Amino acid sequence: MQTWEAQFRRHGLHAAQILLTHDDLSDRKRYLNGRGTLRALLDLGVVPIVNENDTVVTDEIRFGDNDTLGALVANLIEADGLIILTDQLGLFDKDPRKHADASLVAESKAGDPALDAMAGGGAGALGRGGMLTKVRAARLAARSGAFTVIVGGRIEGVITRLRQGDVVGTLLLPEQGRVAARKQWLASHLQTRGKLSLDDGAVKVVCLGGRSLLPVGVREVVGQFRRGEMVSCVDSSGKEVARGLVNYDADEARAIAGRSSDRIAEVLGYVSGDEMIHRDNLVLV
Repeated sequence: MQTWEAQFRRHGLHAAQILLTHDDLSDRKRYLNGRGTLRALLDLGVVPIVNENDTVVTDEIRFGDNDTLGALVANLIEADGLIILTDQLGLFDKDPRKHADASLVAESKAGDPALDAMAGGGAGALGRGGMLTKVRAARLAARSGAFTVIVGGRIEGVITRLRQGDVVGTLLLPEQGRVAARKQWLASHLQTRGKLSLDDGAVKVVCLGGRSLLPVGVREVVGQFRRGEMVSCVDSSGKEVARGLVNYDADEARAIAGRSSDRIAEVLGYVSGDEMIHRDNLVLV
């Protein structure tokens, strides 16, 4: 059997393998380095082949499937779209292997909750992710404004046909346009280093007012994290409403939680910022 490099060379193309882990996407510096590497390869006409780095990954930090990894890479390089090849022609309104009257969903919004019932569960013959994981990957890609096409990999010339504008497979569209690259990075994170529990007023200000999270609105600080790391923001019921890069270490955050910003210097002896999380480093989920 020919190697994948040889198969690309047959078509006059160069390829390079890129191995990623969660840490490559959860650390800001490594994230930017990864994005720079992928963009440089694309600028040189090299096709990046991205896989999870199984040699160092553990079950606790595993991406889980290539659909999710593909969506995160789409966010990483700010791609316009994500193409997921599968063993079905696309997403059907019911399982076509069990229902002869199943209809192909030509187009939908990625966030439509009805898609979950259509996708069902179970993995296809060519992957362990199943159709439901592909729908979830489409939603992840949509966070950065990318569309997703779920389409049959056995269709002759399928990628060329898609580039030509042919209507094949299922097109899942984002609810909104692109967001800033920094917010794409925040939105695409799967891991957080800690948790901030917000009072109702802070939830309203952050979610509806589009403003920064101030220490006075934080009721509880959970976990250990350093300044600049990703934390999750939850409401009184424990539901995640936002996530962002925190301005203070965990112990410092605990010391100033519930206090007004003008008391930060008094408590800590210095001020890293009036906000617990600045709105530019905060994204709603």
